[in-house]
Amino acid sequence: MDTINRFVEGLCAINESEFTIPRVARYVLEHPVDPVSLEPYLFYTATHYTRNLIHKSDIFELIAICWDIGQVSQIHNHQNQNCWMAVPVGCLAVQNYHLVRFDEKGFCQLKKANRVIMDPQNPSFVDPAMPIHAVLNLPKFRQRATSLHIYSRPYDRCLVYSAQKSSYWDVALSYDSQYGIRS
Repeated sequence: MDTINRFVEGLCAINESEFTIPRVARYVLEHPVDPVSLEPYLFYTATHYTRNLIHKSDIFELIAICWDIGQVSQIHNHQNQNCWMAVPVGCLAVQNYHLVRFDEKGFCQLKKANRVIMDPQNPSFVDPAMPIHAVLNLPKFRQRATSLHIYSRPYDRCLVYSAQKSSYWDVALSYDSQYGIRS
């Protein structure tokens, strides 16, 4: 197992031209992160999952997301950026969606697609052909979870979708902590 620092060093050693979905997916699978080394970046709250910046460069950013039991993300995309996910602590589900219809005025129609379960042995990545998804720490998992998200390239806005309201909107993203210090 790698410490989080060794994990980041390994990601930084991947050339920009090789920072591809298969190459980074293989790296994430072959280099699980020791959960103890994540301690400086773990900030859980009862009200919402937290986004904790670990590393940011022009090529990628690495975020630890802390999920209390039952917390879920909104349905969202990653603004055409690649995303790889590992779960060193706990278990999470990723519910993917197909975008059936949308218009430029904020209307959309979504259809549930496949669901992927992630745990320490099973990392995942966002399929560019199906970039809309939600992440869920389901109550049946009965524990907190921490996921590592690698985004290439960093981005600060995304689209959030409501299947119930058939709408979507743009949302600014923020961090709950940066480099181990609460924001």
